[in-house]
Amino acid sequence: MLLWPYSLPPPDHSVPPSPCTMLRPVAIHCLFATLLCTWPPCHAQSASPVIQLRLAGEKRKHYEGRVEVFYNGEWGTVCDDDFSISAAQVVCRELGFLDAESWKPSAKYGKGEGPIWLDNVHCSGGEKSLAQCHSNGFGVSDCKHSEDVGVVCAQKRIPGFKFIRNQAGSEEGVTVQVEDVRIRATYSQRKRIPITEGFLEVKDGGKWRQICNEEWTQTNSRVICGMYGFPTEKRFNARPYKLLANRRKKNYWGFSVNCTGNEADLSDCKLGTEVELKGNSTCEQGMPVVISCVPGRAFAPSVSAGYRKAYRVEQPLVRLRGGAMIGEGRVEVLKNGEWGTVCDDNWDRRAASVVCRELGFGSAKEALTGARLGQGLGPVHMNEVECSGFEKSLTECYFNRDALGCSHEEDAALRCNVPAMGFNKRLRLNGGRNAFEGRVEVLAERNGSAAWGAVCSDGWGTMEAMVVCRQLGLGFASNAFQETWYWEGDSSADAVLMSGVRCSGTELTLDQCLHHGKHVQCPKGGGRFAAGVSCTQMAPDLVLSAQAVEQTTYLEDRPMYALQCAHEEHCLSESADTADSSSYRRLLRFSSQIHNNGQSDFRPRAAHHSWVWHECHRHYHSMEVFTHYDLLSLNGTKVAEGHKASFCLEDTHCDEGIQKKYACANFGSQGITQGCWDTYRHDIDCQWIDITDLKPGDYIFQVVINPNYEVAESDYTNNVMKCRSRYDGQRIWTYNCRIGERLAQEDEEQREHFASILKKRYFFRGK
Repeated sequence: MLLWPYSLPPPDHSVPPSPCTMLRPVAIHCLFATLLCTWPPCHAQSASPVIQLRLAGEKRKHYEGRVEVFYNGEWGTVCDDDFSISAAQVVCRELGFLDAESWKPSAKYGKGEGPIWLDNVHCSGGEKSLAQCHSNGFGVSDCKHSEDVGVVCAQKRIPGFKFIRNQAGSEEGVTVQVEDVRIRATYSQRKRIPITEGFLEVKDGGKWRQICNEEWTQTNSRVICGMYGFPTEKRFNARPYKLLANRRKKNYWGFSVNCTGNEADLSDCKLGTEVELKGNSTCEQGMPVVISCVPGRAFAPSVSAGYRKAYRVEQPLVRLRGGAMIGEGRVEVLKNGEWGTVCDDNWDRRAASVVCRELGFGSAKEALTGARLGQGLGPVHMNEVECSGFEKSLTECYFNRDALGCSHEEDAALRCNVPAMGFNKRLRLNGGRNAFEGRVEVLAERNGSAAWGAVCSDGWGTMEAMVVCRQLGLGFASNAFQETWYWEGDSSADAVLMSGVRCSGTELTLDQCLHHGKHVQCPKGGGRFAAGVSCTQMAPDLVLSAQAVEQTTYLEDRPMYALQCAHEEHCLSESADTADSSSYRRLLRFSSQIHNNGQSDFRPRAAHHSWVWHECHRHYHSMEVFTHYDLLSLNGTKVAEGHKASFCLEDTHCDEGIQKKYACANFGSQGITQGCWDTYRHDIDCQWIDITDLKPGDYIFQVVINPNYEVAESDYTNNVMKCRSRYDGQRIWTYNCRIGERLAQEDEEQREHFASILKKRYFFRGK
C-alpha cells in the first residue's frame, strides 16, 4: 500500500460526489469502498496530491519542454502512454499558459532522470492539476525514460495567474515562475533608449512586485541583463534609489532568487527562500533590487535616437550569418584565417549565450540546430561544444576539434535577446492584404510635430526593403515596390516625408540609411508612387562553388563570326565592336555551379509574362544580369569584364531526398529549389570573360551572383567569389578561390609557393 504526505484541499463542487458521501447509511459499503481506494488507481479520483510542474529538456523554448513533476520531494517525469492534447492543456494551464498547442512523445526533449511519476494519464481537459487526472497512480509505471512526454504551450500567459503555490512540501529544485519581468526606470531615465537601469519588478498574481535585495547577488543581475539584451551587468549609484525607495510604498514578492549566472532567463533560476511579508518592513536590512546593465556597442543609449549609426560586431573571431533580424544567424568562427561553422552536436542555450554576449547582445533566446538558418561554407571548425556560460568567447569553450561526420546540414545557429529599442514604433506598413506587406510609412517631424508620411520610391530597391522588414521584425524582404496604387493607405499619410533613401543592408532602421534631410525631393510625389514592401520569414541564399570554377577554367580562341549572338547580348569587350569578322577573341571560360543553401526557393523577380525574348539565341531572359564576371588588377581596377543573363535557371542537381521543381524545357518555370544547384557549363555562350586585350600579369578573378540585388537573399556576403589568376599570354592559372572574403595581397611566401601551386594542377588547358 502507498501512502501520500498531503493535506486534503477544500471540497471541489465541480467534481461529482463519491459514493461514500451519497450513501451514508450504508456504512459497511463505504468502509469497503474506502479500503479499495487505498490502491493507487483510486488516488487520481479522490483527493489529489499537491504537485509542482516544470518544463525541462534540450533545445527548447521557455513554453515547451519535457513535463517534469515534483512529488514526494523529488522531480520525475511523465510517460507518453495514453497522453493526449487534453492532458497537455491541463499541464500548460497549471504552468500559467493560456492553452496547449501540441504534445511530443518519445523523449523529444531528451530523457529525464528520477522516477517516472505518472503513466497512462487520462485527462478530460478541465482538471485544475495533472494530479487530478486518472492514471496508474504516482510511481506506478512500466515505462522507460525514452518514453518521457513533452508539451508545447501557447506563448501567452494567463493574466493574473498566481504561479508560486503548492510547493509539495519542499522548494528544492523549484524554478522561478512569474507572469512577467521588467526593469522600471526612474522618471529621469525613462526617455533613454534602451532602458539599462532601474528597479526590478516581477508580475505575480496580476500585480507588479519588487524583490528584496538582502539575498540578491551579482549573478542574478547578470541573468536579468541577459534577458533584456545586454551582455553584462555593472555597478550603480545606490543612494538615489535608496532615497526614492524610502518615499514609496513597497509591495514585495514573497521569495528570493538563486541564479548561477549562466541561465538564459529568470525562469531557469531556482526559487530561493520564502520571505516573510511585513509591508514596508519586509526588507529592513535592504531595499528593492536595482538592475544596471552594460549595453553592447551597437545599442549605446541616447536621449533621442537610441542607437549608433550602424551595427558593427565587437569580436572578429565569431560572426552571425543568414539571419533576418539583428542578433540571429548561423554561427561562424575564424580559424587559421578561414571562416567555418559549428556542428550542432551538444549545441545548447548555454553555448549560444556565450556567442550572444560575445557579440554585444544578451543571453540566447534559442539555440537552433539542423542548419535552421541556412548552410554555411568552408570547414566545420568546432564540434561537441561545451561551455560553462562565463567564457568571454566561444573559442574558449571546450570542443572536439575532430568534426568528422558533421556536414553543413548540422550547422548551429541561434537567436539572441536584444534590447527593446522601439524601432518598430517609427515605421509601419499600410494598405496591404496582410501584416507582411503594404505601403511604407514613417513617423517624422512635420510642421513642428510628429506625423506619419510616405517614402519616395525613387531608387527604392531590395536593400531598402530588407531594412524595413528587419526594423518591423517581419523577416526578409520578398519584394520592393515603386508603385503602390493597389494599396489604399491612410490618406492623412500621403505626404512624402522621406526621400533619396539608399541602404547598404546592414542598417537597423530606415533612419540609418542615407537619405535627404529636411528638404524632401521626390519628382513623382507620393500616392501611387510611394514605396512599398512585402516581407517573408524565409529567403534563398545563392552560393557559387569555388572548386568548380578552379577545376574548369581554361582559354579558348574563338572566331568573331561565331560570336554574333553573344556580341548582340554585349558579352564581348568594347574592342569587339570594331573587330573584323575573321578575327579571333580570346575567352576565359569556366563553369558556374550555383547552390541554393537558403530556406526557400530562388525565383526570378520578373513574372513569366514579362521575361525578355532574345531572337538570336532563341530563349527568354528571366533576369537580364544574373552574374557579373570581372578581372581586376591587384589594386582593384577592372581590366576585363563579362556578364551572364539568366536565360535558364533550373535544378540541375539536388541534394539527396530533394525533388527538382524547375526545368527550362518548353519555356517552363525558372528557379533554384532550396537544396539544389544550377550549373552554367563552360561551353555555353557568355559563360566567359573576353580577355583579348589583356596584358600578361597577375590578376584577381571575381564572380558576383545577383549583383543588382534583384532578388532578396538571406546573405549577400557569400555572393562574391574571388580567385588569384596569372596570365602569361598563352595560358591562365586560377587558384586560391575564396567565397565572401577579401583576398589579401600576395606576400613573398605566397609567391615562392606559386611553382608548387602549378604542379598541383590548379590550372587547365589554354590555347
